[in-house]
Amino acid sequence: MRFTPIADPPRGRVAWVTLGALVFALVVAGLIFWLAGTNPFEAYAAMLQGTVSDWSGWAEVLRRGTPLLLIGIGLTLAFRAQFFNIGAEGQLLLGAVAAGGIALFTPLPPLLMLPTMFVGGALAGGLWAIIAALLKTRLKVNEILTTLMLNYVATYLLIYLINGPWKGKNVRGFIYSDDFPDFAQLPTLPNTQVGWPTLLLGVLLAVGLQWFLSRSTGGYELRVTGENPEAARYAGISVNSVLFKMAMITGGAAGLAGVGEVAGIHHKLLEPSQISSGYGFTAVIVAWLARGNPLLCLITAPLMGIILAGGDVLKINMNLPFRITDVFSGVILMSLIASEIFVKNRIKFGK
Repeated sequence: MRFTPIADPPRGRVAWVTLGALVFALVVAGLIFWLAGTNPFEAYAAMLQGTVSDWSGWAEVLRRGTPLLLIGIGLTLAFRAQFFNIGAEGQLLLGAVAAGGIALFTPLPPLLMLPTMFVGGALAGGLWAIIAALLKTRLKVNEILTTLMLNYVATYLLIYLINGPWKGKNVRGFIYSDDFPDFAQLPTLPNTQVGWPTLLLGVLLAVGLQWFLSRSTGGYELRVTGENPEAARYAGISVNSVLFKMAMITGGAAGLAGVGEVAGIHHKLLEPSQISSGYGFTAVIVAWLARGNPLLCLITAPLMGIILAGGDVLKINMNLPFRITDVFSGVILMSLIASEIFVKNRIKFGK
């Protein structure tokens, strides 16, 4: 048996290999359920029944899927440009910090408060990602390492703020800030925690960035840079400029997700693990499944939202371990990574 490289894998091959990887991941996760003493068919049935069988389940899927959509959209473009941003978790937290600072300490009129929070959150997340882009272009530092490490800096920055200068006046026991004023809180869909402005923003960004990627000069430069940086330089494209733009977009999108979490759900700044349930890492799967197409995140983000919301159902209804969704996500990601060899190579048997 040997592998023969495929110069340009057809879309059909990419689709069926990706689908095969997902099925394989479901089988492996089912085996894990079985080893944990749970019938895998009952587990999957409980996940679906608790998420897609009624409106309350779908509301939870949308709540979990909205930040995944925003972050995933940005990551699709970043990965397409060969800027491997693993720091969306920290960028989300910086967006939340910026939004919290604006909501708590700026005397803006009510009509300007929420738009300013979104702009501030996007800028904070984007500038946080720019740090890794600068280190990559100036000092050749691997962006995977820098973005990953910056997650911890953002985490401890937030903890310092809510445990120090931004700590709520009447906090006892737990650490968090004061509540945001009413006009700094996002409206939600009826009887849910789904901030509809954030959801609408995610949908518009998916459509807009898909147009940017496929129809604009900037999108052409991004595609060429990602496929062959040397050819891009030969064609007069500034590769560094493309990377900076992608850093701002991917970090800014994560920052918007952070604004949505604190303004739409929590209405205050909390400990990092309460603001984000690992959305920055889970969104890597959303982007990978989308295969560099922001519009496909409209499908892949709700899919991962079902898995996250379904994981909560399994924890409560079937008494499975707290980290079961992390295991699920990890199996899916490893399956997708392993499947790349079958996307880019054809298997041949014999000599």
